[in-house]
Amino acid sequence: RRRARSLRKSSTDAERVLWTHLRRRSLAGLRFRRQHPVPPFIVDFACPQIRLAIEIDGSQHDADQAKDEWRTQQLAKNGYRVLRFWNSDVIEDLDAVLETIRRTAANLEKRWG
Repeated sequence: RRRARSLRKSSTDAERVLWTHLRRRSLAGLRFRRQHPVPPFIVDFACPQIRLAIEIDGSQHDADQAKDEWRTQQLAKNGYRVLRFWNSDVIEDLDAVLETIRRTAANLEKRWG
């Protein structure tokens, strides 16, 4: 939890932008958490109610795509659906990112809600 708190204080610009649209149940009335532990990982954003994790990736993830895929598979084994977006997607096309999250959340609500 200490690590999650530390990560919350050092969010990227893209994470801060997306958080303004996810916090306070702003998106479809769902409660998202920022830098949320899903052991053994900490995901950028999560909605535990519908088991949705959102990861915002920067350029450092270009070199670690295999690691990211493994992480996504591990989260899926814990029952989480993972959405990944590039920092640039959040900054340059926020509406499309939010629509993807909305659609995915609606589908997951049917399953878990």
